[in-house]
Amino acid sequence: MKTFKRNFIRYTDAGLPILYVDTFEENKAKEIIHELCIKQRRGVIEWNLLNAWDFSDGQTIALPKADLAETLQLLISDDNLDNKTLILQDAHFHLDKPETISTLKFIALEIISGKYDCNIVIISPLVTLPKELESYTTVMELDPLTENDIKEIIRDFNNVQGIDQPAEDLLNKLVTRLKGLSQTEIQNILSLAISEDGMLTYSDLPKILEQKQQIVKKSGILEMVRVKETMNDIGGLENLKAWLLRKAEIFKHIKKAQDFGVDIPKGVLIAGMPGCGKSLTAKAAAKAFDVPLLRLDMGRLMGKYVGESEGNMRRAIKITEASSPCVLWIDELEKAFAGVSGSGGGSEVTTRLFGNFLTWMQEKDSLAFVVATANKIDSLPPELLRKGRFDETFYVDLPNLEERKKILEIHIKKRRKADLNKISLDNLAAKTAGYCGADLEGVVREAIESAFVKKQSALTTADIIEAIGNTHSLSEIMKDSIDAMKKMYEKLKLKSASR
Repeated sequence: MKTFKRNFIRYTDAGLPILYVDTFEENKAKEIIHELCIKQRRGVIEWNLLNAWDFSDGQTIALPKADLAETLQLLISDDNLDNKTLILQDAHFHLDKPETISTLKFIALEIISGKYDCNIVIISPLVTLPKELESYTTVMELDPLTENDIKEIIRDFNNVQGIDQPAEDLLNKLVTRLKGLSQTEIQNILSLAISEDGMLTYSDLPKILEQKQQIVKKSGILEMVRVKETMNDIGGLENLKAWLLRKAEIFKHIKKAQDFGVDIPKGVLIAGMPGCGKSLTAKAAAKAFDVPLLRLDMGRLMGKYVGESEGNMRRAIKITEASSPCVLWIDELEKAFAGVSGSGGGSEVTTRLFGNFLTWMQEKDSLAFVVATANKIDSLPPELLRKGRFDETFYVDLPNLEERKKILEIHIKKRRKADLNKISLDNLAAKTAGYCGADLEGVVREAIESAFVKKQSALTTADIIEAIGNTHSLSEIMKDSIDAMKKMYEKLKLKSASR
């Protein structure tokens, strides 16, 4: 917590009026702030929805129970703020009330003017900051736990429970899986892990992953996607698959790779034609990396309060890092950040979200590999495309002849393996120029359905040719858009996903 403590002392000494501590570890934050205030010889006043206390001059005095605005006004009228730190919990429930906003603003101005040697500290898991207080407020976060911190928590937990300390190899594996979680979350997971056999063993590692999945579900921002697709389910895209498999090898042996001088893989942007395997590749990547797949819905990040959307982004990043090693899939990236260069309130929020995302992509050192997919990237900010954000950007075109043949083989084999040898894949591939992967899968599904209804004993080439005749390909339906996209990607000279 060195950074948080150092910044807190700097900010209070500088007289910054409102500090907003964004954390779920509210009790831990209070404990640290009390410790720092004792060193600074400052009194502490606490308020929450249930009660209020004044800790000053070695005494603990209960204050009258009242809502936040009334409590603040009482402290002002009693002139009871000088040389104090005012800790507010549950304040996010009141930060949409005019009386509360006005009183906080009044106190902030009095602090700035020098009347009060005081600081207001709001501790909350939600950053719901009204516009009126934005310029007076500094947002802070507790330092993430280091590997040594997590090891110490595990050892302390075992000492309290009276159980043997885990061997070094198991300890390191526990630390890797617990990285990114808060102290409370770690202690809860460890308690659950020892509930069956009274000790920490390798069999507890999957239980930790299950608990991390619970954290993801409860967030409402991310979803954990169950993955069964593999690289073998992707027809073509050989360059992209080979690149991902190389990154997966690094991911699986990250310690050795880092010792050798290899950087931690950051992620990949896959752009190109719709229905051509971008989403499938994201799922197959998670399977190849042998890690959970998280999907980020950018629409869920948007909040109604100033700072809420950015807070949701920080929360999403925290959960992603807590779930690492993992693959983070951001689908249709262009819809999330296309408005960055625009004007108006909505675009300002988008710009701040974009800035937070860029900073994280540039600086992250967690085992969270980002797979972003997009149909059109000409509307994306150029900062997102330069090296240092993603490791590489690939372009996915409509499948060529060999790829169409492979895609058809995969879908027929999955459904009618016994009939595959009797079907002319060369003939079918030649008749499906301009078809995307989704078109080809649809053709196979329709042909099998038709053969079943006709009470045939097998699927034939003729059945699939008939289905092709009844299908309008993507290149027909979206001809103008597809042609424009082709020209755009040729101009950008992106690396092709296909050989």
